[in-house]
Amino acid sequence: MTAEPAAASADLAAASAERRLHFLTPLRRAWVPIAATIGVAAQQGENVAEWVTGLSTLLRALALAALVLVFGAYGFLSWWFTHYAVTDAELRIRSGLLFRRTAHIRLDRIQAVDVTRPLLARLAGVAKLRLDVIGTEDKDELAFLGEDEAVALRAELLARAAGFAPAEAVTLGEAPERQLLRVGPRDLAMSLVLTLWAPAAVAGGLAAPFAVWWFSSSPWVAAFTLLPVLGAVWKGTAGRFLAEYDWTVAESPDGLRLDHGLLDRAHETVPPGRVQTVRIVEPLLWRRRGWVRVELAVAGSKNDVLVPVATRAAAHAVVARVLPGVDLTGLAFVPSPRSGSRWVVPVWWKGYGLAVSEDVFAARRGRLCRRTEIVPHAKVQSVRRSQGPWERARGVADVHVDTGANATVTARLRGTAEAAELLDAQAARSRTSRAAARPDRWMTGGPAAGQA
Repeated sequence: MTAEPAAASADLAAASAERRLHFLTPLRRAWVPIAATIGVAAQQGENVAEWVTGLSTLLRALALAALVLVFGAYGFLSWWFTHYAVTDAELRIRSGLLFRRTAHIRLDRIQAVDVTRPLLARLAGVAKLRLDVIGTEDKDELAFLGEDEAVALRAELLARAAGFAPAEAVTLGEAPERQLLRVGPRDLAMSLVLTLWAPAAVAGGLAAPFAVWWFSSSPWVAAFTLLPVLGAVWKGTAGRFLAEYDWTVAESPDGLRLDHGLLDRAHETVPPGRVQTVRIVEPLLWRRRGWVRVELAVAGSKNDVLVPVATRAAAHAVVARVLPGVDLTGLAFVPSPRSGSRWVVPVWWKGYGLAVSEDVFAARRGRLCRRTEIVPHAKVQSVRRSQGPWERARGVADVHVDTGANATVTARLRGTAEAAELLDAQAARSRTSRAAARPDRWMTGGPAAGQA
């Protein structure tokens, strides 16, 4: 009898507490019709140029003013009809000018809240709030909020997700942090130079357009080829440097915090208990310096880098924070058997290895660029064995371990008997580990609220 009035009062309170985004947001929203207009004009270039030429100066000015008015009205109205509110149980985001959309984001399903500050947003003193929610692929976002408001709202949402009462969550503020690692720009730049892909991409980016021009005798075809090549080269070199600049890893009660970026500054969180796989990457020229790169697979999140470059000892210390109790130095990798593997994968079979401990399943592959993938037993969703006809003839098989982040770690080229035994043993280890695992919770270090 009291449930409906209580729900109605909660909705009324949420409606009264609704807030709008920053007043500069309409400028950002106006770029949507502007980009659409530019695209249409570029597609109908000759017709548009002919039409504009036929207009008088006064009509051109009026047409430009009308476009500015339309774009400004669209940005203002889309901002005006966008609200957000934090209720006792969820974050509600209402948006849409013609087609209304209301997102109900349960606070107990939030696993990370990221604050990003693009260059122009930093100059304007605003920030974007992006939310990782369990069970969703795309991130909901609030763009834009004032920087202080974004930081305060992030702290409130994380505190509420941890189970704190609404009145207490507002007063907690940003949780304290302790810096674990910081990557200097010199080491980052040197790591990109020593990555074999970077110089190869630059050389290919310079050679490909000239080769196309030589064979096609058309500068337009060469220019058309050059654009995507330059994009790929930029993304792997300068773009990566800008994105990973001043990379800082800090530990806090709400998880590991990642701050990075030269032009666009990002503040991301690796939530506790959600890391499914850790990948340690060791390019050939990094090994003499003892450098590694650490990548992650996190369920429901697109944050995939933990450490862009660091010494092996420093990287292992950070990994120990996301995989408590796991000692990477104690993993003893057993190579694939020589008798059958060398006929299935000549030469490169030496790069495969397997290590299984009480806590993790780890598989290694690669010789020029060595990749080691580590999966905690509690995160394994399924185990499979595969064996093609040639592998069957040579007495080897592959064992695949699937995780909750839609990722698969494969131990390649194991002996047939070893693979069969590994399949059964891994299934038992995963089942036991999942039963014994305790759910992590922000700021509490214990089981989730409502559990014993």
